[in-house]
Amino acid sequence: MATESSDQALLDLLRKHGPLSVAQLKADMHVTATAVRQRLVRLLKQGDIERNAERITRGRPVHRYGLTEKGRRRSGANFADLAIALWHEIREIKDSDIRRGLLQRIGGRLAALYADKINGSSLDERMESLAEIFRERQIPFEVERTNDLPLLHATACPYPELAEQDRTVCSMERIMFSELLGENLRLSNCRLDGHNCCTFEPISGAGVSPAMTS
Repeated sequence: MATESSDQALLDLLRKHGPLSVAQLKADMHVTATAVRQRLVRLLKQGDIERNAERITRGRPVHRYGLTEKGRRRSGANFADLAIALWHEIREIKDSDIRRGLLQRIGGRLAALYADKINGSSLDERMESLAEIFRERQIPFEVERTNDLPLLHATACPYPELAEQDRTVCSMERIMFSELLGENLRLSNCRLDGHNCCTFEPISGAGVSPAMTS
């Protein structure tokens, strides 16, 4: 589920200052207490924050809201400039073998993050599971069932800023998908070439190459 910009602002406050009460959040965000509570209910439901009671004096306890581990990851997920800078440093590596190996390791590391969420015994089922992971992040992925092999279509890019500056990120994404699906893929269509989606097509019978699993 995507985080609304107002929710992201609340998460950033909790990341910077630690657990806060409704009154503190209301003052920092310059909104009504009702608006704060609506966002808190939404973030509690999503598992991004947790509520703890703190009794300072006699009377009703004060509830403070803090980030969960999931919320800490999400509140720090907006460092696009850092990702672009790191990617440019990778491009500056002159040795093509080192650069290619690093790209494969990055793809493998990303695949490891999602591996336990991929379900299904068939390629079609695993591909649908992969598409669902991205749809949950509001990035539209679709699986097209053909008479031969299923195709994975990305109708929006997960890394738009990076891809526009360096198409190497498409290779990294292909490596990641190949590892997750256990099937060697090729990028047959790309949005950067004017197509309406990026299409990842299985190379029938190829499996995953040794280079991708190293």
